[in-house]
Amino acid sequence: MPQLNPNPWFTIMLLTWFTFSLIIQPKLLSFTSPNKPMNKPTATKPTPWTWPWT
Repeated sequence: MPQLNPNPWFTIMLLTWFTFSLIIQPKLLSFTSPNKPMNKPTATKPTPWTWPWT
């Protein structure tokens, strides 16, 4: 069963991982978001439910 032989697949996985982390990831992280995050409004505390039987 060839899928149990890790020789070619492990090398391919390592090369892919190094390519992503050394080349692609820094290019993706260099982009900046065009929209600045907005401040979230403070959450208001909900009013408690009034149960008719209490």
